[in-house]
Amino acid sequence: MISNSIEALGFGKWFQDNVDPVGLDSNVIDRVMAVHKDSYIINNGENDVFAELIGKMLFSAASPIDFPAVGDWVSATFYDKDTFSIIHNVLSRKSLLKRKTPGKRIDFQLIAANIDVALIVQSLDTNFNLRRLERYLVMVRDSNIEPIVLLSKSDLLDKKDIENRVTEIHKIMPFLQVQPFSNEDEASLKNVKDLLYPRQTYCLLGSSGVGKTTLLNNLFGDSIYTTKTVRKKDSKGRHATTHRQLIKLDCGAMLIDTPGMRELGTFSVETGINETFAEIAELSEKCQFNDCTHTNESGCAVINAVKTGQVPEKRINL
Repeated sequence: MISNSIEALGFGKWFQDNVDPVGLDSNVIDRVMAVHKDSYIINNGENDVFAELIGKMLFSAASPIDFPAVGDWVSATFYDKDTFSIIHNVLSRKSLLKRKTPGKRIDFQLIAANIDVALIVQSLDTNFNLRRLERYLVMVRDSNIEPIVLLSKSDLLDKKDIENRVTEIHKIMPFLQVQPFSNEDEASLKNVKDLLYPRQTYCLLGSSGVGKTTLLNNLFGDSIYTTKTVRKKDSKGRHATTHRQLIKLDCGAMLIDTPGMRELGTFSVETGINETFAEIAELSEKCQFNDCTHTNESGCAVINAVKTGQVPEKRINL
């Protein structure tokens, strides 16, 4: 059965239109709030409840994608006065953020599901890296998730330098929403808070040390998560978040915090690449050969654009 209170957790029209009523007669729709190694925390709009998977799901899963991720909607049965639950299946996903696991084997690591907006955090110190930003954009756009870039530690640069960094981004991604901020400045934090809307699900992405956990504490209004210092020699941070979890903010927005990702593996991300590198995708249609790899072919419009300075060489070396 469908509870009205789950709408506050983001169960909007898309999910209502795509939910399969079969099997829901005796089950409750819940959202996965946290994922641990062999267990889950789910919420039906009222309380967090410990959950485990039904045996059928454990033995029939063909890949990690078949298991629940943070942000998933699941059907579950409750026991012991609603203090324990069994997850029966994962409902249709609006989006699924994943990355390829390291190594030659083609497999994926689930990051989160049913995200509306990805908040990609880069700091304005040595962490600022356009190539890394492009990789994040490919990943989130391939999942049909709207990206917003947050540039942290704006207190370290003057206004002109910050504007130059934003201009660098807009030169290669003109329509991307970019918001500089500092965790030490209430006015700029308000600009970030104004980006968050009730019943929408957001995901924080970015390397360790860029200030994601501190930002989460500021958005939540309390220091509920431990932060760790950044190494001075290379500005790299140490992981403060150890597992993925979904948090409902006072404004009604849902926010997923993820452990910082130093490496981004991507696989089969044609949609994300075409959207992130729109000008290159457009040029490739003018290549002499349909199967052009844009490396050394004659008549390659992309290579010619690089030679004339129309496209920066780094843009084709993702």
